[in-house]
Amino acid sequence: MQRFVAHNAMIKPLRPSIPCCPSWRMLPMRSFEYVSPSDVEDAVRRAIWIELENAPLRLLNTHTGLLCDRAAQINAFKTSTEYQEILSFTTKHADLRMERITEVVAMYFRRVLLSHRWDDTELLFDDIQDKVVYEMNALGGLMKLQSFCKIARQAGFFWAWMDTCCIDKNNNAELQESINSMFAWYRHSALTIVYLGDVFPSSNAGALARSAWNKRGWTLQEFVAPRIVVFYRNDWSLYLDDGFPNHKDSPAIIEELEGATAIDARALVSFRPGMRGIREKLQWASTRNTTLQEDIAYSLFGIFSIHLPVIYGEKKQNALGRLLQEIVARSGDITALDWVGQSSEFNSCLPADITSYTAPPCALPSLSEDEIQTMVSSLRNTVTAELAWKLYTLLDNISAPRFANCRLHLPCIVFRVTEVRRRLGPVQETNFTYGVKVDGLHDLLINTEETMIQFSRARPTWQTVLLVRPWNRYLLELPDFTGVSDFGDDTGSEDGYWSAPGSPIDELPRGFPVEEELVDVESHSRALRLIVRLGQPFSALLLAQQRGGEYKRIASDHDIIAQVKDMASVDNMMDVRTLEIL
Repeated sequence: MQRFVAHNAMIKPLRPSIPCCPSWRMLPMRSFEYVSPSDVEDAVRRAIWIELENAPLRLLNTHTGLLCDRAAQINAFKTSTEYQEILSFTTKHADLRMERITEVVAMYFRRVLLSHRWDDTELLFDDIQDKVVYEMNALGGLMKLQSFCKIARQAGFFWAWMDTCCIDKNNNAELQESINSMFAWYRHSALTIVYLGDVFPSSNAGALARSAWNKRGWTLQEFVAPRIVVFYRNDWSLYLDDGFPNHKDSPAIIEELEGATAIDARALVSFRPGMRGIREKLQWASTRNTTLQEDIAYSLFGIFSIHLPVIYGEKKQNALGRLLQEIVARSGDITALDWVGQSSEFNSCLPADITSYTAPPCALPSLSEDEIQTMVSSLRNTVTAELAWKLYTLLDNISAPRFANCRLHLPCIVFRVTEVRRRLGPVQETNFTYGVKVDGLHDLLINTEETMIQFSRARPTWQTVLLVRPWNRYLLELPDFTGVSDFGDDTGSEDGYWSAPGSPIDELPRGFPVEEELVDVESHSRALRLIVRLGQPFSALLLAQQRGGEYKRIASDHDIIAQVKDMASVDNMMDVRTLEIL
């Protein structure tokens, strides 16, 4: 108990600046009019509904030690002195009354959430239902729960939440809502406490980086979602004795987390959910693990601002596949296809495991503006304006990628493979190296675990093999109308959230008209700039046609980087199609 009293002084800065409830009575009144208690109750009811919209369904009352559902939370408020003070407010000024009611309700229902690593002694919902947690024998996981509630209470909070015991996991509807709402719950917490069970009081800087908490799947969103986070060691003392009221403001702690997670400090401090930076976010999650294999996908729902059914018992590949399918379908972003490893049973263009995103995307060379202008000038003498504009228009009008029944409909530039020959290697090797020749592209070497049919122009095969460049609409250099960063201050219309946009492909202007007369100079230049970009090295997919006409991706253990032989040979880039991939 002495430890809690000692730390209470350090937590005082967390106390809100909102005045105590009775102070509103001292505010000057601009008009006086009697208002009925029922009107006040209606106003209070609306304020409570708004405040609890993004709150967990069940909360622990830090004063009584009881787990309360929504009805019990509201009943506790109605028996409080704060509620009685509101009811005694019998003068009417609409703006002033609602402002004060909102403040009082928000003050009362502020809540603290816990982020921690589960262990074998955790208490579950059935263990504490209808029991006073303070009166139970303080053993194992109960000690953690009791200490957490006491810390929250001493910091001035009525309510606390811990994922192990505050969700009835036998209630499927409640479990579904909880998992899909968890990011929002942490986002709207007044404080999130991170308990590091494997960090001891004697630990020095670096212990947080080494903690198992940093490797868990769920803890990613539990840190980036809240605005205020405080870290505690296993004896409930502040990590590094750091007195910052918000450890997201502590340079030492953020620097340690940035080094441990490889997540940029801006994202750690001011993260916004949504569809920006998809490939980077998948890489953040690729080194984390979960006890239940499906959770590695479910723990990312909030990161991408996605709501999907939770189906425990489905295969890991199915859970990850559903998530990635939704990401591609909603964003039109094809960077989720940029991985190395094994293909998923869900769809061959998706990976079987999140670890396939561990390696960052291959860094392809970029051109300076001067280099682009030089190449454009040289192309003016070899590529006609009409042909260049035809390719530009063709790509501008191609549809966005989409999924239907686990089948990916992928817009791409297609190059036909004309020869596949296996290179000799050790008999026992599990990966094979193939020399691949492609019309219009430089020759390639591809490593894969899959056995490919060998063929050449002289010895053709029934199976069509293609090397494709998935179409990235940003190569058109059109304006980005979304213009919203994933990082920065949360000042949006949705209390801090940036709602994920739909497919950017759907939002960008479509199809310049193809005129019969000569293409104007500006359009010609825009088309030639596209050809220059298409002439640079690109990440390619290797696809093999199936008997039904669809294609399957042949996965490789490294990035397939291809390049056209001659960018002036525009005809080699005119095969633009949307392929159906299983």
